[in-house]
Amino acid sequence: MREGFSILDPHSAQLAAFTALRMTQLIVQLDKNDPNYSHKLSRYIATKEKHTELCKHEIRILWGDYFKEEHEKEHPELSKLVWKAMKLGSKVKQEVNEEAALELVKTVQEIAEIFWKTKGRETVRIPAPYPTGGELVLP
Repeated sequence: MREGFSILDPHSAQLAAFTALRMTQLIVQLDKNDPNYSHKLSRYIATKEKHTELCKHEIRILWGDYFKEEHEKEHPELSKLVWKAMKLGSKVKQEVNEEAALELVKTVQEIAEIFWKTKGRETVRIPAPYPTGGELVLP
């Protein structure tokens, strides 16, 4: 792929990871006595699954279409971070595990920081405006 023919940005992976975290939090907080419990649970699980897979997809695109051997030489932790994001994504899909979901967010943020460094851009972390709290990594 020649540069300039697509827009690659880890931001969508961050949003997807935050959504998976939020759905996990909502599942944990769900009241089993709520008459809509089953409906809410189904929706939260479906959304968590969809966004976790979207997160993994976006990271795979960056890995396959953007990152080059030179990036890995400059950032030797990169392949391990991508592998970790894939494994955490699977864990978040398979379990209701807030710790794993939060770790997925953090791992995606580390990948985002490397992505922007390879483009010669410094990053900042700003407070995320979501109920999950945390931070967003931006160029």
